[in-house]
Amino acid sequence: MTPTEPTASGGWLAAFADCRLAPDLDDFLDALRVEAGVSRNTTEAYRRDLTRFLGHMTERGRAGWNDLGPRDIVAHLAALRATGAAESSVARCLAAVRMLLRHQIGESRLSRDPCALISAPVLARHLPSTLTIDQVEALLSAAAQPTWIDARDRALVEVLYATGARVSEAIGLRTDALEPGLGVLRLFGKGGKARIVPMGGRAAEALGTWLETWRPSLPGARGRPEVFLSRTGRPMDRTAAWRRIKTLALRAGIEAELSPHTLRHSFASHLVSGGADLRAVQEMLGHASIRTTEVYTHLDADQVRSVHRLFHPRG
Repeated sequence: MTPTEPTASGGWLAAFADCRLAPDLDDFLDALRVEAGVSRNTTEAYRRDLTRFLGHMTERGRAGWNDLGPRDIVAHLAALRATGAAESSVARCLAAVRMLLRHQIGESRLSRDPCALISAPVLARHLPSTLTIDQVEALLSAAAQPTWIDARDRALVEVLYATGARVSEAIGLRTDALEPGLGVLRLFGKGGKARIVPMGGRAAEALGTWLETWRPSLPGARGRPEVFLSRTGRPMDRTAAWRRIKTLALRAGIEAELSPHTLRHSFASHLVSGGADLRAVQEMLGHASIRTTEVYTHLDADQVRSVHRLFHPRG
């Protein structure tokens, strides 16, 4: 095998052991974590992508940053595609490589950006799955039994739908982040960024029932700051939360495809369909860019087109 031929991913990772640029990768990841406030999960995703990239560059005989050229980057992306990687994964890898190389330029280790003329893959825009208002009501009604677990699950679903919180944000909710009198919650999103979001009366009622009637009976609950706890009094984790939501969906007879963000998407879609200002929805969702929020205007446009097709004489 010549140095320019990509091997399987295991070969790249093995080659990384001999990579002279590895310490600079650690420096970049430390900067992401400490200076940019990037979350641990995102940092680890960058580490995986960039370990593979640098391993491949080592196989190609590139020992220094200034040895890298545009053809090396293109070859690595082609090698990813050859393993069956989705275009979204290729685009994510290219974004990580761009950030890494720009960091090296900033540190005076690299004199030019080999990614400068490489375009990102054009990705198909996938609209998020959402529930109808009736399906959300059915999901909530499925947690109507007078038990501690139904009280907790109903409060969790109410919070997710009322605030647009991510599942991870909801299970990380603490009792000192609740402002019942003001009807708001304080959520901590990506990078630990806090935001204040309004909470409707139904969500506040469900939370109150859970916190005042059921949660205190769980072992060790009084010493825990987290709102949502398991049977043993430990904080509920993301997997358990999502498993419970899927259980409620089955109980409610909901056949629509669900994802961990379905209630978040439904929250945003229903607000936009009802005429909510897109900037306000952006703030509530904690999106850094309005472009991320704009996908919900496309959902609304699809609904308008469906109505047109159904009721217009020439639809």
